[in-house]
Amino acid sequence: MARHMQHLKALRDIAFDYGVGDHPDLASMARDLSRAVFQHRQSINDGLADLRTRDQGFERWLVAQRSKPGVSVLVMAWPANYITPIHDHGGLWGLELALHGALEVESWDRGADGKALRQTGRDWLGPGDATWFDADDSHAHRCRNLSRQETALTLHVYGGDLAQYFTYEEAGKSGQWLVKPQRSAIAGQLYA
Repeated sequence: MARHMQHLKALRDIAFDYGVGDHPDLASMARDLSRAVFQHRQSINDGLADLRTRDQGFERWLVAQRSKPGVSVLVMAWPANYITPIHDHGGLWGLELALHGALEVESWDRGADGKALRQTGRDWLGPGDATWFDADDSHAHRCRNLSRQETALTLHVYGGDLAQYFTYEEAGKSGQWLVKPQRSAIAGQLYA
């Protein structure tokens, strides 16, 4: 097995070990994932270099999935300057960790009506840095690759299969948002 696949398997095992219950210990999961990424950063970067040079746009690659309790682990490739729309995660908990490059993550809170949005924070992630959110229906965020030239790679762990979610676009008036249902697409599977 290629060395980076062994490291992806180790990341998967950490995610599966911590990914139990409705509210897993995401801070500890982030700490252990980050430690593993720092220890094996070069091998992971070398092994995933093809994802950084594919030039296929934003892609989601499945590393592993477990049904009970539900956990999915993915690697995402972010083209230079790519920015997502504001989006939720279907009520799932989640964790995002930078593997290569840098990502900006803006957090948003959805009001009780599910349509009003208010920005609540911003994180900047470099290799090994993580941010996470608990399972609830009010969290949304927007992510952006901070590089103008390089594809960034991130590891994502969710408390289930993020097959459907909603995006939010500001309508004509400030404070008015259009809510659009979306389906996640997987570019392929990285066997770990």
